[in-house]
Amino acid sequence: MKLPIKHAIFEKNSIFLLLGILVMVSIGGLVEIVPLFYLENTIEKVEGMRPYTPLELSGRNIYVREGCYVCHSQMIRSTRDEVERYGHYSLAAESMYDHPFQWGSKRNGPDLARVGNKYSDEWHVEHMTKPSSVVPETIMPGYPFLAQTKLKYANIALDLRTNQIIGVPYTDQQVENAIADLKAQLDEDSDGYDAFIERYPSAQVRNFDGNPAQITELDALIAYLQMLGTLVDFSLYNQSENNR
Repeated sequence: MKLPIKHAIFEKNSIFLLLGILVMVSIGGLVEIVPLFYLENTIEKVEGMRPYTPLELSGRNIYVREGCYVCHSQMIRSTRDEVERYGHYSLAAESMYDHPFQWGSKRNGPDLARVGNKYSDEWHVEHMTKPSSVVPETIMPGYPFLAQTKLKYANIALDLRTNQIIGVPYTDQQVENAIADLKAQLDEDSDGYDAFIERYPSAQVRNFDGNPAQITELDALIAYLQMLGTLVDFSLYNQSENNR
């Protein structure tokens, strides 16, 4: 069968075929990538989402430091079994302020995307100190040292500033008051309570580890865990989906 002249050039010459492939792949890539340069954000904003408070951010840093993401994911897939076990599937906006995100790929333990307010602070204290005391079948190691380790927060403002530089919408006021806000989240009676709530709406304020004598790493970690999955009102999403 005689090949058309235009096709024959490519099918009889590997160099021309390779160049043709490169040209077509480049055009396809440009069509997909170039429009992204004209978009400020590819993530749809969701009401309720806000940057982490200084205390929550400190807790997240401890979560990453201790490798919690190795055994616990923070992404609920949209399959039926996932949604029935863990709750509404994860939204992209829930991770928009995470650097890096904590989606994870393995679950030796349950997903934590909706763990906020699921258990009491006392439960978390027991669980972090001796996991088997509340979950007998667990293989999770204990982290009792977190309750005795004072939280190092002297540079938390620099942490917020770094996140601000890479796109997290922290205001200069939030950066300047980072240490005061961290302390205010642990004491409802503090002078800075009202200003803190104004800067971080819906933030939970209380002593998290049950030891008001000092600010510990466990305070920060529990504050972070108790926030996960609580910022978005998923009842609105469930209602709209049920009406379809």
